[in-house]
Amino acid sequence: MKVIFRADASLQIGSGHVMRCLTLAEALRAQGAECQFICRAHPGNLISHIRSKSFKVHELRAAAVDEDTRNSNAAGRPTHAHWLGIAWELDAKECEQILNLYQPDWLIVDHYGLDALWEQQLKSGYRKLLVIDDLADRPHRCDVLLDQNLGHCVEDYAALVPRLCKLFAGARYALLRPEFTEWREKSLQRRASPSLKRIIITMGGVDQPNATGQVLETLRNCPLPADSQITVVMGSTAPWLEEVRANTGSMPWPTEILVNISDMAQRMAQSDLAIGAAGSTSWERCCLGLPTLMVTLAQNQVEGAAALHAAGGALLVGDVSEIKSNLGSMIEASMSPGALRRMSDAARLICDGSGVASLVSYLRQFNG
Repeated sequence: MKVIFRADASLQIGSGHVMRCLTLAEALRAQGAECQFICRAHPGNLISHIRSKSFKVHELRAAAVDEDTRNSNAAGRPTHAHWLGIAWELDAKECEQILNLYQPDWLIVDHYGLDALWEQQLKSGYRKLLVIDDLADRPHRCDVLLDQNLGHCVEDYAALVPRLCKLFAGARYALLRPEFTEWREKSLQRRASPSLKRIIITMGGVDQPNATGQVLETLRNCPLPADSQITVVMGSTAPWLEEVRANTGSMPWPTEILVNISDMAQRMAQSDLAIGAAGSTSWERCCLGLPTLMVTLAQNQVEGAAALHAAGGALLVGDVSEIKSNLGSMIEASMSPGALRRMSDAARLICDGSGVASLVSYLRQFNG
């Protein structure tokens, strides 16, 4: 089976779209599929990282600042059309050449800036199309659609996809790496007798607004136990990395900075509380039953974060501007064993890590 992914990462987009596509690509490759990627070389892209995983990447040039993107701003275009960095017709033309040469069985698209117009334009270049979406805000011409957001359901896409489109909706289909499933049992066992000592801070691979720095500043004045330990996880493209690194030495508790780690599941499983960005990482934390205080870094995270807060699987701090006013009191409210246990129990029921296996099994039905 031949599969090609169209996904981007950038300082604006973040890393989540590419990272979940990588998770799916590695699972497909383990089942014998040949996988490739098409990515535009935006500032903050992850093309080198994808290649380090031994996947071929067709690199599209980054658009010049003054390049014509009038169609990305036109009425009726997706809200996130500007994430594409170029007019959709030009992107489609570049991708068309690649698809016509490769002729994949599956094209998998994970990009808020693309919709049915782009998909239809490339119809001759693939057998079947899987769209990964979180927003339910634009039409698609696809055979399969995956929305891993909590609270979203099949009905949200009824008017947006073809009648025969197969829909996978809900957090139970979240695309998590195998390590999270492997660490789930140990993590849940650890939470039988919770206490607050080890805190992990994960604000995504980019963290453009420096939420990490604001969290650390707020923690300085929180009444954490004297033997607390803090771990901060960041990506190598994070623009505030060096500033955060410079400020950790003066924290009242031992604080380590980890960059581009490969053992995130283990780190989370060994933590008592996460302070993290909303978005796809939320489902990793749920799989491990990790109590979480969430921060929304973008408007497109608000709906999913609110649903997770309502389900009791995490507490919503708010957006970045609300960290300093809300985080301290929310940490104090989360310090008791009872509060930690309640969050953990609710989180573990939301996602168990089996989403990738379910999706791969379905895609393989069309092999050849």
